[in-house]
Amino acid sequence: MIVLEMKAVVKQYQQDAINDAIRTVQFIRNKALRLWMDASREDTSASSVHRKIDKYALNKYCAVLAKEYVFANELNSTARQASSERAWSAISRFYDNCKKKTKGKKGFPKFQKNNRSVEYKQSGWKLSDDKKKITFTDKKGIGTVKLKGTRDLNFYPVDQIKRVRLVRRADGYYVQFCISVDIQDYVKPLEPTKHCTGIDVGLKIFYADSDGKTVEIPQYYRKAERRLNRLNRRKSKKFKKGQKQSNNYQKARVKYALKHLRVSRQRKGFVCGEALRVIQSNDLVAYEDLKVKNMVRNRHFAKSINDAAWSTFRQCLEYFGYKYGKVTVAVPPYNTSQNCSNCGEKVEKSLSTRTHICPNCGYVEDRDINAAINILKKGLSTVGHTGSSILGIDKASGDSTSIAVGSDTCKSKLSL
Repeated sequence: MIVLEMKAVVKQYQQDAINDAIRTVQFIRNKALRLWMDASREDTSASSVHRKIDKYALNKYCAVLAKEYVFANELNSTARQASSERAWSAISRFYDNCKKKTKGKKGFPKFQKNNRSVEYKQSGWKLSDDKKKITFTDKKGIGTVKLKGTRDLNFYPVDQIKRVRLVRRADGYYVQFCISVDIQDYVKPLEPTKHCTGIDVGLKIFYADSDGKTVEIPQYYRKAERRLNRLNRRKSKKFKKGQKQSNNYQKARVKYALKHLRVSRQRKGFVCGEALRVIQSNDLVAYEDLKVKNMVRNRHFAKSINDAAWSTFRQCLEYFGYKYGKVTVAVPPYNTSQNCSNCGEKVEKSLSTRTHICPNCGYVEDRDINAAINILKKGLSTVGHTGSSILGIDKASGDSTSIAVGSDTCKSKLSL
């Protein structure tokens, strides 16, 4: 499954219609969640009638809402079902966390307050013959929308487009096409480079590899933080509690959102570019299996970790690795910074110590490069224990991957 995104050129009445559809989606999702909450509070011992609420019951409830509310009936039936599926996704995730006995909060579903998208399945929309326009055929009145972008939808059959999503952002509206294809069928595999690398991400530098190369962190958020705070103060000064907000407040809010959007796009563009370069230059890439969600709970490092975008970097590595037929290995992060990559002796050091000095063998190296070499060693040992292939899950596409390692792959690193 791949997602192609194109800018939507819309008029004012179409913007109002899209916003109305987005509010309807939020309403249906919250009503479906309320139905589940009310049913879960019922006492089965006192009442003989207990409704079992599951995914299919929520889908049927959409038809009840369509009969009860006119604005809900105006939305396409598959879009209503997609809204209830969003509610069930949150409910099922809560159930899974309870079954797994996840520590801390289990993620009890919450009511949505700021929905920004509406999703259609395989009905409710129609592409033009040249596939440069899309018409939404439900009763919301969105009509025909012109598509602007470099993507060519003629490359993919229409029956492979499983979902169409309208997304509202600070700089306008976008149309996303979810296409059911195997990306490997449309990409020519890269030639083997006979080279492997281990990558250690950090906060002083973006990452260091086992070859001794380092990449600096651009720190887009840190550099824009002063400007963001100024825009936020301007927005806050124009906010009037308990009253309808003025046009000046809306303008200030848009400026603030546009700056955040620019920073996020800069960060994602840099991270994806670096991930693609790493994948194209190596046949195997090893990295740490970090629990970033737990690490950002530390208030001293949360801002820096989010600005470094470790999770996005890993997702891009796995996606491009599957796309171009390269091996990506996530290894346990335990003691990769403490162990000596030359002799294996454990050398305790604090975060402030940036140079690894082994008292056992006298090996001296940068802390991050030493960790990257240890990560590569763990990655190669993992490949050896699993035979000649790695079986993983591509988080970006949701597909399972099994990529064979060539017999002459990684010869340059086997001597480590």
